[in-house]
Amino acid sequence: MIRRTLLAAAAGAAIAAAGLPLAHAANAWPAAKPITLIVPFSAGGNVDFQARLIGQKLGERLGQSVIVDNMPGAGGVLGVAKAINAKADGYTIVMGFDGPVSVAQLVNKAVKYDAERDLTPIGQVSVAPVVLMARPGLPAKNMAELIALAKAQPGKITYATSGVGTVLHLAMEMVQERAGVQMVHVPYRGGAQITNDVMGGQVDTGYLVTTSATPLVQQGKLQALGVTSAKRIDAIPNVPAFAETPALKGLEINTWTGLFAPKNTPAPIVARLATELAAVLQQPEVRQRLKDGGATPGQGTPAQFAAFLKKEKAAYAAIVTSAKIEQE
Repeated sequence: MIRRTLLAAAAGAAIAAAGLPLAHAANAWPAAKPITLIVPFSAGGNVDFQARLIGQKLGERLGQSVIVDNMPGAGGVLGVAKAINAKADGYTIVMGFDGPVSVAQLVNKAVKYDAERDLTPIGQVSVAPVVLMARPGLPAKNMAELIALAKAQPGKITYATSGVGTVLHLAMEMVQERAGVQMVHVPYRGGAQITNDVMGGQVDTGYLVTTSATPLVQQGKLQALGVTSAKRIDAIPNVPAFAETPALKGLEINTWTGLFAPKNTPAPIVARLATELAAVLQQPEVRQRLKDGGATPGQGTPAQFAAFLKKEKAAYAAIVTSAKIEQE
């Protein structure tokens, strides 16, 4: 009788232990060790700046260190893939952004993950539009005039972006599809090269993030044709939104950053991270520093962020298919 009781107790303990890891991880988190925040970019860029800002503030609220791990490569794909393959225990999160999360798997067959399936959204960190800049002497001062010029010179007007299949490339494909024009894409590796070649007249137009475009506009060094947000932005109020042009009515394209965890991360941990992120984004210092970088602080629940991502991916998938965009 005693032996049977002992065996039953041992069996019960084994069964209970089998279900313990996730529950134990959720209960102990985040006391056990520092949290790693993967940044799919090199140190020093805008995504890295936001990650370090948010990571520091999250760490303060959680009472645990948040260590930034820069993992650049393949336009952010390597860093996101590393996060997807990490242990789902709440000790690894990633600062995702539009390229490797919403677009990469649509345009590159080598990308085997599906971010919608393989990541758990925690919350949106920031949203920022981009600005279309014009070379000196281009006979167009706004999007309506650019569209008219492109119709008069089909296949002649050039536009620079940060690469094939990027959000900026898809943005201009949307413009061309809506306006019924054909322009020539010139892919670059970064904003500094785009700025130099637009200023030098090597390309007619080029997309720049607001942080790069705003000082150029304010100092009168380059003409901005439009900003991709739904409305004009305060930093450059004389630059019209794309949506003000009749052919582009309702068009809004923003870049964004957000926090994600590997799929199957315990729900209590995701909920706690979401709550603390929302509190961090309400801090005046954080809001001001994001705005100084040309971004609007994010908002909403993990479910709302997931719905946003689903809608965005569908829009990008449609333009990728119609424009037949594929990275080599």
